[in-house]
Amino acid sequence: MTFTEIIDKIDGYVWGIPTIILILVTGIVCTIASGGIQFTKLGRAFKGIFKKNEGAGELSGFAALCTALSATIGTGNIVGVGTAIIGGGPGALFWMWIAAILGTATKYTECMLAIKYREKTEDGHILGGPFYTIEKGMGPKWKWLAILFALFGAIAGIMGIGTITQINGITSAIENAFDPEQAHVVFTLWGKPATLATVIGGAAVTIAVALVVIGGIKRISKVAEKVVPAMAIIYVFLGLSVLIMNATKIPAAFALIFKSAFGWKAIAGGTAGYIFKQVTDSMQKGIARGIFSNEAGLGSAPIAAAPVQTDEPVEQGLVNMTGTVIDTLIICTMTGLAIVIGFFGDILVTPDWNAGIEGAALTATALSRVLGGDGHSVQFLLLLCLAFFAFTTILGWDYYAEKCLEYLTGGKMWAVKIYRWLYILAVAIGPYLTITVVWTIADIFNALMAIPNCIALIALAGVTAKETKAYFERHPTL
Repeated sequence: MTFTEIIDKIDGYVWGIPTIILILVTGIVCTIASGGIQFTKLGRAFKGIFKKNEGAGELSGFAALCTALSATIGTGNIVGVGTAIIGGGPGALFWMWIAAILGTATKYTECMLAIKYREKTEDGHILGGPFYTIEKGMGPKWKWLAILFALFGAIAGIMGIGTITQINGITSAIENAFDPEQAHVVFTLWGKPATLATVIGGAAVTIAVALVVIGGIKRISKVAEKVVPAMAIIYVFLGLSVLIMNATKIPAAFALIFKSAFGWKAIAGGTAGYIFKQVTDSMQKGIARGIFSNEAGLGSAPIAAAPVQTDEPVEQGLVNMTGTVIDTLIICTMTGLAIVIGFFGDILVTPDWNAGIEGAALTATALSRVLGGDGHSVQFLLLLCLAFFAFTTILGWDYYAEKCLEYLTGGKMWAVKIYRWLYILAVAIGPYLTITVVWTIADIFNALMAIPNCIALIALAGVTAKETKAYFERHPTL
């Protein structure tokens, strides 16, 4: 059995039906405990984004949201959506929506609890996240579960979601834009050709990451506050252009998404086994990529929310839940619809949904088909968005992983400093790993983080209900 086959088998276990059910049940429990907050208080949540924060903490609410978005708006939005559609068909997009709708309540809950149970360290800074939510909320006897989360978080940052997938997405897009035929191969590593574009792009990003990461959370948040809104606006403009120019094709695209999600096409063919496989593949890929993209239930965003300058946990929980809406329901939907429309009636309607293209190239090809022209301008715009999205994700996940390590080591900063350099090293070697294996590894660690976090959110549903009710009784209006 090859390494890829082993990784795929592990991924199949950790992202099996039990994990999918756990994540969906967590979203349902959080929705009920919060009184359907993603439906009843979404407008208020968006209004609160720019509210001036008062209270103990280190970051403004807007800075914390941007830091969280810097880690979520990344390759998952551009590369991950395409990967999900190839792996599970257009129906994967439907399951991303389901995961996001429920995940909005999950994101609210985990961020609110992180602020409620946060700690002030000996040197005066704030530390919080699922590890303290588990330890303080569920009790000291559950500390082993908190340690597991922190361990998975530190590993996920350096081996999966934070480094390799992001830099791989950037360099793949650079190569697609400057050397799509791989005419300038410098060397081959682990069976993967490394072009001059990949080497130069990877080195440039690694240096930029090192310059910011060494500066810590305040420098990361300052970069995120400037870059994330600008890049999101550019990408949303690009996505809207696609949808406006192809408005008549949108109903057919939605029809294909729903048919693929529930296997209606397979039902017509009368093949029960294929129906089950198609639906479960769509669910697995859609939910996995949805979690990868918006990180609801993963336990990462609460780490960024914990240091916010507020004495009202519910208030920041509301702000942070808008991140799931922005990330998945808006940006990922635009990407997914553009891909489905771009390949509609051609590649993606084949039974295995295999476009013969992977990564950023799939999204770039789809957008180029839809927008017309020579395709180069679209590729460069996409490259720009992907580069900055993925760059800020690398920065955000370094912060998350550092905080997990800080919890594990009892605040020993020498361990954190060593980790930073290992993190930078992981970014440096990321471009030379095979993209399919990279995404699978990231999926595995996502699931391993989500499991202890979701257990805690379900266990503390009563606390969520009590805190939410009390806050809105005290503050019926914004």
